[in-house]
Amino acid sequence: MNKQQLAAKIWESANRMRSKIEANEYKDYILGFIFYKYLSDKEEQWLLSEEYAPEDIREYVNEENEETVRSTQRNLGYFIGYKDLFSTWIQMGADFSVDNVRVALSSFTRLISASHKKVFEGIFNTLETGLSKLGDTSKSQTKAVSDLIRLINEIPMHGKQDYDVLGFIYEYLISNFAANAGKKAGEFYTPHEVSLLMSEIVADHLKGRSEIKIYDPTSGSGSLLINIGQTTAKYMEDSNRIRYYAQELKSNTYNLTRMNLVMRGILPDNIVTRNGDTLEEDWPYFDESDPAGTYDPLYVDAVVSNPPYSQRWEPGGKENDPRYSRYGLAPKAKADYAFLLHDLYHLMPDGIMTIVLPHGVLFRGGEEGKIRKNLIEQNNIDTIIGLPANIFFGTGIPTIVMVLRQKRENTDVLIIDASRGFVKEGKNNKLRASDIRRIADTVRYRRNTPRYSRTVSLGEIRQNDYNLNIPRYVDSSEAGENYDLYASMFGGIPLHELETLEEYWEIFPSLKSELFEGNGEYVTLKAADVRAAIRGNTDVQKFRDNFRNSFADFGDRLDDVLIDRAEELSIPKTEEEISADIFRRFESVPLLDPYRAYEKFENHYEEISGDLELIRMEGMATVRKVDPNMVIKKQKGKEAEVQDGWKGHVLPFDLVQRVCLHEELSSVRTMEERLSAIPGELEEQLERLSEEDKVLAGDALNDTNDGFVAGKVKGVLKELKEDPAENKEIIATLSDAETLLKEGKELKKEIKKAGETLHLKTKETIESLSDDEVRKLLHEKWTAPICDGICDLPENLLNEFTKDIGAMAEKYAVTLNDIEKEIRETEASLVSMLSELTGSEADMKGIRELQKLLGGEANA
Repeated sequence: MNKQQLAAKIWESANRMRSKIEANEYKDYILGFIFYKYLSDKEEQWLLSEEYAPEDIREYVNEENEETVRSTQRNLGYFIGYKDLFSTWIQMGADFSVDNVRVALSSFTRLISASHKKVFEGIFNTLETGLSKLGDTSKSQTKAVSDLIRLINEIPMHGKQDYDVLGFIYEYLISNFAANAGKKAGEFYTPHEVSLLMSEIVADHLKGRSEIKIYDPTSGSGSLLINIGQTTAKYMEDSNRIRYYAQELKSNTYNLTRMNLVMRGILPDNIVTRNGDTLEEDWPYFDESDPAGTYDPLYVDAVVSNPPYSQRWEPGGKENDPRYSRYGLAPKAKADYAFLLHDLYHLMPDGIMTIVLPHGVLFRGGEEGKIRKNLIEQNNIDTIIGLPANIFFGTGIPTIVMVLRQKRENTDVLIIDASRGFVKEGKNNKLRASDIRRIADTVRYRRNTPRYSRTVSLGEIRQNDYNLNIPRYVDSSEAGENYDLYASMFGGIPLHELETLEEYWEIFPSLKSELFEGNGEYVTLKAADVRAAIRGNTDVQKFRDNFRNSFADFGDRLDDVLIDRAEELSIPKTEEEISADIFRRFESVPLLDPYRAYEKFENHYEEISGDLELIRMEGMATVRKVDPNMVIKKQKGKEAEVQDGWKGHVLPFDLVQRVCLHEELSSVRTMEERLSAIPGELEEQLERLSEEDKVLAGDALNDTNDGFVAGKVKGVLKELKEDPAENKEIIATLSDAETLLKEGKELKKEIKKAGETLHLKTKETIESLSDDEVRKLLHEKWTAPICDGICDLPENLLNEFTKDIGAMAEKYAVTLNDIEKEIRETEASLVSMLSELTGSEADMKGIRELQKLLGGEANA
């Protein structure tokens, strides 16, 4: 399994195991065990590298062997004895008990190296106290823990490559637990896409630096801080020169931060964490045991944070706090600006900070208005990004990302309304890869884009009394539908409405005259077939040819980069390389949005990257591997994992069948299509029966008379054939039905047999693929969907353009005069029909009055 499949499997199993335990609690247990396995496996790997044989580990790795304990502590910062290793728990089988975990966690705490106390001390407290919640008895707790550790045992943790797999699974689990944790999710998780957006902005600013310090004062699970570090590391030669600072108030969430940082392979010396209240206790400038010798104020290259929104705090006594003295104190009821000013204070002059805040900070008055004015006048606010509503777990309020710096050359503020760029996913909205890239590029190049972004001068902000509410500066609302009065009355298409499509007329200069005719301010559509006229236009054909030429060698380029270099490429750098290539090709292609093409690529690259990781770890031979297809089935009333056939390690069976076993697949599908047609033919046979015949058919039909009973048709036929002359028609119908039922039964057998044969042949085909076949199949899985998606973009655009032209013509096709004429004709027709009615004197009086209302003359 690649990391996406493994993560999904672990989540599904873990979610099933947690039963009635709240997601927010259960995450602490499973993530705690994952971390313990990581430390345990890391120690075993280190011992093996130090030439300990497996039998030596069993015999000598214990507390009595002081030399081994000291050596392990010196190199790893902790010590775990053989009896407490995660692998030992697995090997114990039925002898394993929850008490083994309690003893192991207690021993771990006792044997932490003095040099690593701040990294590891108390890190398993949440797990230790939570064990009792996994069951009412020791036996039930043992069962729950045993199931959990066996599930976790599938996660690979063998080296640098597996840090990425482990990190992905950890992030995946946290994300899914957050989605199920309701309002509590905000305490520990920033959506991955928002993290990526902030990461891209920060990383671009920090390019070229050899050493970097980054800080998150409300770190939660640490995912935001880690994403910033990973993105920044792409532009550095040595990722070990990034130092991570994290502070978190809640102890269980603080433990998640430390676990997450350690498991990403970050050196313990580069991890500086603190469990404390950020607003009440600023980052200490010294170690209390040695104030003079350790004085070191914290100033960093980047601060990132997603603090709790509009939290209450205590500003009393903080007037002289250096964090707030330059700008002012946030109100007691809303600490948003207190967090922002804390972040800004710890930023170096050439640093950058990004912070997630509620929209209210842009326009609320009082103390917040004064702080906002000071930030603007002191030129700290660089960019404001309006995010879609309902993008964070547990809250639907609209939020912003604010980018600030201590020193800036420009004095304007870039304002981006990105609230409309998202995809709906479940109950939440989610930024797409193209949305993130579009925002990051807009910040990078400070672009002004109509209805999306604008750089606003300090003078204009002053004129608006320092109100930064986004709609004041960027109107992203959809233009309302307007109707031209003259065209509505007399017909024709107003030229000013055609001008809304000016970008098309510039690229297709000969098209307008081919589509429309007329002089003056109004024209009419002359093309009988708009679609054909557009596609037949020479300028449109040039546009399509230009696009095809720009991407003519793109598929070959992808094959070369992804397939031919699969075993040695850098997955993140290759992603950026291909992305840059896509945008470069669009430089000569007008009208089309390159971000749509980028989205097509990114939609497939996540799956491709999972495959590439397998190939990098196991070699290209892994493409020829198949795995048992394990599914959950009930056996004797209990759920059990059992094998149900095979599946490709990298290549899906359906892809291999479509490309390599087309004839066999076609044969099975032909039989399936025939089988699916039989119910309709049986229904036709049933409709041939009269109600009397249905009574005669009796047992051959089910109780509701809407189908044949296969097992009884034969018996009923036998009885009816005793008097064939009398029952000729019903015998013919039932005979046809019997033939169809037999055919269906035989087809099911044939399909099952052919399907099993095809399944096994697919397995054999994968295992015996030639190098050329491997390349062809990877092309179909990786390259073809990307190329097909991008190549559809011109046609999609022309379809939208055709639809716009059609809508414009249809809008004024029927004038108000036409409608009025039709109304008059209808009224006259109705008056005429009313004249033909007869009735009582009262009825006729009513009819005459109605005729008057309709404008007709009443007949005497």
